[in-house]
Amino acid sequence: MNTHRYLIPRLSLMMFLQFFVWGAFFVTLGSYLLQVFQNEQGINTIIGQAYATHNWAALLAPLFVGLLADRFVNAERLNAFCQIAGAAVLWYAAGVTDPGVFIWVMFVYFMLYMPTLALANTIAFSNIDNVDQQFPAIRVWGTVGWIVSGFIVAQTVLGFVNIPLLQALTGADNAQITNIPLKMAAILSLVYGLYSLTLPATPPKARGEPFSVSKALGMDALMLMKERNFFIFALSSFLISIPLAFYYARTNDFVAAMAFGNQSASFMAIGQMSEVLFMLLVPFFIVRFGVKWMLMVAMAAWALRYLVFASFPESVALLIFGIALHGICYDFFFVTGQLYVDRKAPVAIRASAQGLFALLTYGAGMLVGNYILGWWGDSMALDGSTQAGWLQGAFSFWMMPAALAAVILVFFALTFQREPVPSQRGAAGVES
Repeated sequence: MNTHRYLIPRLSLMMFLQFFVWGAFFVTLGSYLLQVFQNEQGINTIIGQAYATHNWAALLAPLFVGLLADRFVNAERLNAFCQIAGAAVLWYAAGVTDPGVFIWVMFVYFMLYMPTLALANTIAFSNIDNVDQQFPAIRVWGTVGWIVSGFIVAQTVLGFVNIPLLQALTGADNAQITNIPLKMAAILSLVYGLYSLTLPATPPKARGEPFSVSKALGMDALMLMKERNFFIFALSSFLISIPLAFYYARTNDFVAAMAFGNQSASFMAIGQMSEVLFMLLVPFFIVRFGVKWMLMVAMAAWALRYLVFASFPESVALLIFGIALHGICYDFFFVTGQLYVDRKAPVAIRASAQGLFALLTYGAGMLVGNYILGWWGDSMALDGSTQAGWLQGAFSFWMMPAALAAVILVFFALTFQREPVPSQRGAAGVES
């Protein structure tokens, strides 16, 4: 293992850049598309399809990583290539004015970016001595990077402290409705790619071994579906990720129109701040309440968030409350879900089982959700570019994911049976 005293700070900076690049443009992408394609028919579908590109890439990325990073190319070198090539694609995307071309360009970009999520983890895991103790301290800097990117794009920290960096460099007062976030992400992606070349060497660990498509996609973990509880968990994970897509794709332009204007990206970062807090609380709550109640609370928080958005679109306090619920929604479901998968899967297929969980949620579930939100927005003629449009359409639009989350919650509560959850491996514990 690499024990150099500067290793942890170097890997932490890697994680910071990894998520800064993504957060710099992803949160405000819907607002940008509303502006640049405002005269196009089916604008809500265009937004949904643009966000769906990262879900398609999430489905296909395991093949890319499994074939190249595990067998042929050092992880840090492949990461550098993906980030540098991605920088060029993002810069090109910033000048595209045709929605069809933009969607394809973003698909190409995410086919380059999504594998780097696994590559960054591989670089970290392969070069630290104690994964359980050291990796959380490294990974949290990714969340910090996402938060900082939101502050910079909004040019403020929650309206209290101004950060006029982009305005000074570009003259743009409202960066999020311009291509500036895309260009900023492209520049940082180039910097990150060059920095990746300086990271510790992480050679392929499966060089010479045969490549299996089914294993790369986590299909060998399908054997876990034979157990009733795991099947219900997997099905519910897929289904609850459908309403999740509504949050990522449309919350920023919604809160921008209703309350925060060009500061909305800063306030969206409250969700990530909440995520850091509740991630620390997951171990405390899971031991006391178990997996079933943790997942149910997360689903209930999803339904509550959308209900708040639908019913109180003009309340600044409740909009902030809805954003802050992201910590419970994300951590209590995804972190708890990952822990549940880790416990249920035999050691030999544990990595595949985690891959299957990611495929069902960030891949298939959110993919379906992005197409549904586009169809739903256009079917109700939602005008997401103005406050009047959101006032007219907020209830109908947000009640769709609220109802979906509530139905899935009831289904899970009635069908998932509580089971013993060891507080430590091999030890008896609480009921899940």
